[in-house]
Amino acid sequence: MGIFQFSGSKTEPELSSGMSPLIRPQYSKILALFRAIDSIAIHFCLLGTLALFDVAWNESYSWLSIMFVITFGFCAEISQIYYLMRGLTTGKLAWYVVRSWMFALVLISPFAILGLLPNINLEALAYWAIAVPTGLVSLHLLRRVALFSIRRRNVSSKRVGIVGATTLGVRLYDSLSNMPWLGYKIAGFYDDRIDMTDLTRRVTIEEKALCGGFDKLYEDVHSGKVDTIYITLPMCAERRIKDMMDRLADTTVTAYVIPDFFSFNLLYSRLTTIRGIPAISVYDSPLVDHGFAKRMTDIALGLFFILVTAIPMLIIAAAVKLTSPGPVLFKQTRYGIGGGPIKVWKFRSMTVCQDGDNIQQATKNDSRLTKIGGFLRRTSLDELPQFFNVLGGSMSIVGPRPHAVAHNEYYRQHIKGYMLRHKVKPGITGLAQVNGFRGETAEMKDMSGRIWYDLEYIRHWSLGMDFKIIFMTVFKGFVGKKAY
Repeated sequence: MGIFQFSGSKTEPELSSGMSPLIRPQYSKILALFRAIDSIAIHFCLLGTLALFDVAWNESYSWLSIMFVITFGFCAEISQIYYLMRGLTTGKLAWYVVRSWMFALVLISPFAILGLLPNINLEALAYWAIAVPTGLVSLHLLRRVALFSIRRRNVSSKRVGIVGATTLGVRLYDSLSNMPWLGYKIAGFYDDRIDMTDLTRRVTIEEKALCGGFDKLYEDVHSGKVDTIYITLPMCAERRIKDMMDRLADTTVTAYVIPDFFSFNLLYSRLTTIRGIPAISVYDSPLVDHGFAKRMTDIALGLFFILVTAIPMLIIAAAVKLTSPGPVLFKQTRYGIGGGPIKVWKFRSMTVCQDGDNIQQATKNDSRLTKIGGFLRRTSLDELPQFFNVLGGSMSIVGPRPHAVAHNEYYRQHIKGYMLRHKVKPGITGLAQVNGFRGETAEMKDMSGRIWYDLEYIRHWSLGMDFKIIFMTVFKGFVGKKAY
């Protein structure tokens, strides 16, 4: 019978239950053209620079051009320049392009500077290094200006209505309003809850932005005043959304449903599809996509800091041994990535080595501190051996500070989302520490503040953030009022 079945006097075909709908990712084929244009621009900038300096083309320049085109394309894909192009602000788009080119320069320039590619004019190369990002940014800006000009004059531009005066709807309204190059003409909001006073379900908006209720929506859709709608109603309004879609099936409107996933406490959320089935992660880790880059950074920085601190560590080890009986190093069980146990190394700063179900936090003038223990803890010098944890892979340079197992088990019962901090490796320093949350947590608010910063770090992680935290640690992360 095929995919259509007919029954009785019905003349409408019905989709059989054996055919499942797919949700296809939206991907403009013109993005491939933008990639090609950028690659051509890089090559022709090199040609123009060499012509300006009256330098003859040779085989080394051919290899240089190919290497830079490939490396820039790779870095641009990592930054998702082309995938996010439509939604990026002009400033961010320019920064992503410049950043990708800078990474390419760092990776490829040594081949020319060290003579691995012979007969390269370094002065011309320096000018080319400046000309390329200037040219690429200019091309992208000109494209946006041209699109805005064309779409502003085009009477067939999309006329958009937003269904639902919700927080999500307002975010969408602001986003579309700030992207004029898309050519959207926003009619306003449609919401049938005009008289509702429950602001948790309906936000206050300007009256000029409120077009009316759903009956007004159907009227504007039929009359052609609106040809595209975005439905931003709460997820609990499934029945109302279904009824609306049934009525809109009698029109030619393009309808988008935007589920309000932002009502969840998202942690590094990602959108994916599984054979056409959309899925969004609520609790995820940045290490899924960027684990290799972070690991390579940890190894490089770990080796550097070990070399720099080797002599101070030997001096501290000798001081610990000479001022109190016991081992130089103290290994304590803590939770690592995924909540698994790891052994964290520290210089011993107390006369006892506690590791178990009942561990007392260090307090001011703690009697358990050794002669130099207080100094080591206040300056975080007792943490230096953890660079070996970093090389071993159980820790990272930057990440949420690991807590003793006993403290983990206590706070996970009192702070919502506490264990989510273990979606990444624990770090020697972290966002919480450079914002003043280090040392004793005498009150619950102290630990709650620390966890808030830990989760913010995971939500917004980037390698740039890691370097910023390391830089801030040098100036204010080593000491603290509550570091006893």
